[in-house]
Amino acid sequence: MFPTKEVCSKLMELDIETLRGACAPDTIRWTAHALKRLMQRGISQADMEQAIKTGEIIEQYPDDYPYPSCLILGKDVAGDPLHAVCGLGGGEVWMITAYHPSQSEWEADLKTRKEPQE
Repeated sequence: MFPTKEVCSKLMELDIETLRGACAPDTIRWTAHALKRLMQRGISQADMEQAIKTGEIIEQYPDDYPYPSCLILGKDVAGDPLHAVCGLGGGEVWMITAYHPSQSEWEADLKTRKEPQE
């Protein structure tokens, strides 16, 4: 019997401690998308790294290609809330994007997406 898709997805979920352990200057890879968005949003690379160091995983994306990824809620270097999306594969942390969560899209805990208004 083969494992279900749900079981396989669960096995691909990331762990915050594993991500933190993999965050080293020689193992962080910055996608062009991440660098562009960080610049547009006034977020530094150090902010994104700090979010991983201080944060918790709030959403898992185990089926992302080419590597599983996740959304982290952490703090930037100034102590402000920051959402960071990163993946882990091949022993490297792939930085995908980061943004300051909007109260219009997120509940007060900044972990729960608001339901779309119809």
